[in-house]
Amino acid sequence: MNIIWLSLIIISFIFAAINGRMEEVVNAMLKTSQSAVMVAFSLIGIMAFWLGIVKIAQKSGLIDLFSKAIDPVMKIIFKDTKKNSQAYSNIALNFSANALGLANAATPFGIKAMQDLQKENPNDKKVATNAMCTLLAMNTAGFQLVPASVLAILIASGATNAAEIILPTLIVTSISFVSAILISKILERVF
Repeated sequence: MNIIWLSLIIISFIFAAINGRMEEVVNAMLKTSQSAVMVAFSLIGIMAFWLGIVKIAQKSGLIDLFSKAIDPVMKIIFKDTKKNSQAYSNIALNFSANALGLANAATPFGIKAMQDLQKENPNDKKVATNAMCTLLAMNTAGFQLVPASVLAILIASGATNAAEIILPTLIVTSISFVSAILISKILERVF
C-alpha cells in the first residue's frame, strides 16, 4: 500500500511540474494536512465521549442486560458456540460499539471475542470456525445506529446538516449486516 501512495505522490509532482502547477499542489498539500489535523482533533472529542458512554454502560451492567436481551438471537447466529461463553459478552460489546459508530472502540472487543472463539475451536487451530467467520462478516458489514465517527468528520469539515446521513446509514448498514449474516450462514452449509 505504501508503494501505491508513494507512486501517486510522485506522479502528482511530476504532472504538476510538467503543467507548471507545482505551487498549487504544494498549497493543496499543506491545506489538506492542516484539515486532517483539525478533523483528527475533533474526532478525539466524540471518540472520548462515546468510549466513556460504553465504559459507563459496561460498568453499570447495561452491556450485560443488552447481552441478555440479544442472547436468543446470538444463540441462533452463533449456535456452535458453547453455552455461557465469554465470547457472547465480547460480541455484544463489539456489536454495541459498532452500532454507535465507534469502529475503533469495537476493534478490541472484536479481537477479544475472536480469541474467546478460538479457545473453543475444536478444529485445527489454523482453521476458523463458523462462528468466527460469522463474527468477521458481521464486523465487516458494520451495522450502525449512530455513525458517530462520520458525523464528527462531517461537522469538523464544516457540513451544515451532518445529521441527514443517519437514516441512509441505518438503512444501508442494516441491509449489509443482515446480508452478511445470511451469506455467512449459507456458506457455512456449503463449506
